[in-house]
Amino acid sequence: MADPQNTGNEAREMRPTLREALRKARIEAADRTGVVVELRDAEVARLEILNDALDPLFAQVPDKVDLFDRGISQGETPRLWIDVVAHILMGRDKRIYRFVQDSRFGRIVLAESHDVPVIVDAVTDYVARRMIEREHAMVATPMPEVKEEPVVEVRKRGGFGMFVFGFLVGALALFGLALFLSLRNM
Repeated sequence: MADPQNTGNEAREMRPTLREALRKARIEAADRTGVVVELRDAEVARLEILNDALDPLFAQVPDKVDLFDRGISQGETPRLWIDVVAHILMGRDKRIYRFVQDSRFGRIVLAESHDVPVIVDAVTDYVARRMIEREHAMVATPMPEVKEEPVVEVRKRGGFGMFVFGFLVGALALFGLALFLSLRNM
């Protein structure tokens, strides 16, 4: 027959301690974090490949055009920014490029593809459209002609004369009020 005291000691020895459980949980969390970091690094690497493929396009943009501010932001979701409102991010499967534009009505998907050349073509079209919009905005509209109207001279009365006239009217009004009140009390 098994010793009941001995069975309890064996069970205690088989159960993991809290310290061991915490150590195991930390190792698992580190492994998960490592996977997330590796995925994010893979996304950034793919965006850098696309960024390098866009270099010839942006080399053709004139220096005086300051619409575009290209760069990779490494936040929770890495993005390759084309300008203030358009950027490229990786899709849910982390292999598809998604070229989007933010607008007043939400986010618009301009292009989606696994292939870098397809996204480069979409960005090229976008850059061309933005440059045309800029040209239209920069065109100076002619100012409407202003007809010169004849200047009418206004003859000003002396300020001192108006002061004297106001003083006399005020004094007469006070005198009349005093006379009215004195006659009424009688």
